[in-house]
Amino acid sequence: MCKGLAALPHTCLERAKEIKTKLGTLLQKPDSAIDLIIPYPEKPEKPAKAQKPSPDEALQWRESLEKLLQNAYGLAGFRSFLRSEFSEENIEFWIACEEYKKIKSPTKMAEKAKKIYEEFIQTEAPKEVNIDHGTKAVTMKNLVEPSASSFNEAQKRIFALMEKDSLPRFMRSEFYQELIK
Repeated sequence: MCKGLAALPHTCLERAKEIKTKLGTLLQKPDSAIDLIIPYPEKPEKPAKAQKPSPDEALQWRESLEKLLQNAYGLAGFRSFLRSEFSEENIEFWIACEEYKKIKSPTKMAEKAKKIYEEFIQTEAPKEVNIDHGTKAVTMKNLVEPSASSFNEAQKRIFALMEKDSLPRFMRSEFYQELIK
């Protein structure tokens, strides 16, 4: 099981991505032909019983988004849900920030900071997240000398947005309702 937001293990994120791929087919139809090319096993596998949370554990996700994101199955399901709502950029940004905080090398940190900025923060970015001008300005200022906390304000804003808007809709989703039965 994954523990701690600030220290999500790399394998936890990999497992979440794997589960997301499997759950994605259940939550939405392919957007384009490229989605049909993704190598799925010939016989779609369900996540192993031990990996699927108990209804009680899934019910705890209602308490906080943090609890949901600490669970690989929950993270994958939430990410697939956001993808179905065309707002996957929020969770992708949050995950990118978590991975960024683990980087020790100043060179690699600067490279990753630039990538995150270009992908999520800059105006007209391919996956631009919805942050206010002030937060964007603080983030840009922080990137002059990248540090592990460069994206903290923006990440907090996106976390709050997901917790306030996306999480309640996820809790009403068919996927979540089936988990808590």
